[in-house]
Amino acid sequence: MSIDSYPLISDWLAVHGDRLVVKTGKVDIGQRISTALSEIAHEELGILLRDIDVAPVRTGESPDEGMTSGSNSVEQSGRAVRKASATLRGMLIDHAVAANGSSCDDWELSEGRLIRKGSNISLSVARTIGELDLSTRIDPDVPSSPVSAKPPNPAMRGLTDMVNGKYVFVHDLEVPGMLHARVVRPPHAKARLEEIPEKSVERLVDEGMELIRDGSFVAIAGPVEWQVVKAAQRFAAACEWADNGGLPEDDVFRQLKAENAERLEVIGGVPQKGQVPDPMTDIDYSARFERPYLMHGALAPSAAMAVWSGGRLEITCHSQGVYPLRESIADSLGLELDQVVITHHPGSGCYGHNGADDAAFEAALVAMALPETPVLLKWTREEEHRWEPYAPAMAVDLAVAVSDKGRITGYSAEVFGDTHRGRPRPGPNRAGPSRLLANRLRAEPLPAPVALPNMNKHGGMHRNLDPIYTVENKRFVKNLVAGLPLRTSALRCLGATTNVFAIESLMDELAEKQGQDPLAFRRAHLDDPRAMAVIDKLEERMKETAVPGDMSGRGFAYAQYKNAMTRVGVCVDIEVGELGEIVLQHAIIVADAGRVIDHDGLRAQLEGGFLQAASWAIYEEVHWDRDGITSTDWDSYPVIRFDNVPTMDIVVLDVPGVEPAGAGEASPGPTIAAIANALYNGALGYRRRRCLVFRQPVWPGRQWSWQRFRRPDRKSILLKLPWNSMWRGPFQRYPNSQARECF
Repeated sequence: MSIDSYPLISDWLAVHGDRLVVKTGKVDIGQRISTALSEIAHEELGILLRDIDVAPVRTGESPDEGMTSGSNSVEQSGRAVRKASATLRGMLIDHAVAANGSSCDDWELSEGRLIRKGSNISLSVARTIGELDLSTRIDPDVPSSPVSAKPPNPAMRGLTDMVNGKYVFVHDLEVPGMLHARVVRPPHAKARLEEIPEKSVERLVDEGMELIRDGSFVAIAGPVEWQVVKAAQRFAAACEWADNGGLPEDDVFRQLKAENAERLEVIGGVPQKGQVPDPMTDIDYSARFERPYLMHGALAPSAAMAVWSGGRLEITCHSQGVYPLRESIADSLGLELDQVVITHHPGSGCYGHNGADDAAFEAALVAMALPETPVLLKWTREEEHRWEPYAPAMAVDLAVAVSDKGRITGYSAEVFGDTHRGRPRPGPNRAGPSRLLANRLRAEPLPAPVALPNMNKHGGMHRNLDPIYTVENKRFVKNLVAGLPLRTSALRCLGATTNVFAIESLMDELAEKQGQDPLAFRRAHLDDPRAMAVIDKLEERMKETAVPGDMSGRGFAYAQYKNAMTRVGVCVDIEVGELGEIVLQHAIIVADAGRVIDHDGLRAQLEGGFLQAASWAIYEEVHWDRDGITSTDWDSYPVIRFDNVPTMDIVVLDVPGVEPAGAGEASPGPTIAAIANALYNGALGYRRRRCLVFRQPVWPGRQWSWQRFRRPDRKSILLKLPWNSMWRGPFQRYPNSQARECF
């Protein structure tokens, strides 16, 4: 835990004048961690929220808490700030007693004051803190303040400026003498620069711009941003690039198999090296579930500012791991750690391992070539779509045995995919630098690192592979497949979305085969009373909302993120339109995240997770051909729009007697499964086994035809579909048509 590495109050708290400053190593990327930490300090010290600041995360000044990932911010940084604040609270009261008499029970902290009950003695909390020695060690066993009877509801820090368009993202930074920079990209990841026309270089010089080249890494910098943008586009078209065979176009799902993989057994959520257990032989049900490559789709492309001055490299960026990035950049450039300082500054829509780290390093390369000159480097939308690391394509093979009494008596799950660990973390063989995109293009290039299996508990692709349900004779195998076509790394939830999608689809199918209600079937395999409470509340809310329409379906799913964090039940009602499109009607989310710090923040995370997962399930998939990524904008990589946002009912079961549980990634997994279950339950009677539930692009001039399908054991349906439609599923078409699959 963070408090073990940073055990002093001064590591987490400071006072500047009359203001309390909270320190953290967890960056705020919209998950409202700065709001939650302010609320925690307020709860423990009684200081008004308006008098609390949260310091920017900066190397050398902030605690090193690694990556802001895995829904760990409140559990790690929040716990540290709470224990530091609670320890300080005790010191404040002891100081007040020593200076003014009475007993500890006679003093209270409220609205920034230390107040002696029954008297007019009142001290400023902030000023009193200034008289104390904050180098005191934190008491890890100090009791927390009682939970307020009225749930806190702090406003998100910075929200007013965001709404008014005044918030300064990293893209908006502007300093005197600054140059704008753009990278000249190759056509695809395998292409390398062969020749730069001399006339193109001469034109850049005439226009007052700088050309930076290091092997196949090429960038242009100049004082006027739009001129730099046009020059980079012109320059990329003029350069000659070696194709080197282009990108492989093989079906990635056919490569996700055991003979291509490094295989490890997973026990208790932890991979184990050694012999992998033999497959199950007594199988009553088996199926494969799949997920395609996905991209982050951040609202704004990546950006960073850098300046090399006086032997020191200052970088401002929206990386989620400024300390690991600092080590990787210092190693890449042959600098000492204290020569590189990285400050986090929010980027619009940034999360996961998108292009933020690569943009920071590229800005550093340009700044090193132009000393004493601040450089603001931005990616374009097309660059972000084509060059960010993607979430890997995945597959999960499930097999189960079921007793005559309807109990699962054997369970096997094998998960296949590429690495989720593409972040530039330091490691053997210069693993950190080799994960930075530009280092693969420089004059002395570093090869892409060989992916090593993530051995952490519920890490990478095996996150939530083990179902939360009580089942016997479990077998879990992780299959890391190398040599796949696209660069991959961390995207929200890692492997949990695919694994929960598979598990919860399975539970629905097994319930139907056993003739049981799907909620009752789940309850029969649960022994966690808090899980039962979530499902009970969800069922209660479901009864209050009728399923609308003849072409409607209702789906349900439950999961506990990492089998240890927030418990979430999701119900979704969908309709299938006459063009075959999935329309989200209504969603219910019930969650147990333990003690709730920031109610609005928790609701926002649950809602946002639902919408992103719905977008993955209905719309998103990365496409490419030998010449590069073809999903280059919002038309070729569509995401959910406002016209398909359902009404939402969010229920939070506050459990104040337990520690807060991570919630930022808890709802996407059950959301995808709920949509897939709804597609089967009433809507179309079709069991979807690929995470991309449905995608139906409409192209101008497309010919349409009415096609009739018969749902299994249900009446036929008529859909208006494009000629040469993307529908290819197990529907029996009238008359005498082939069976097809929808993808």
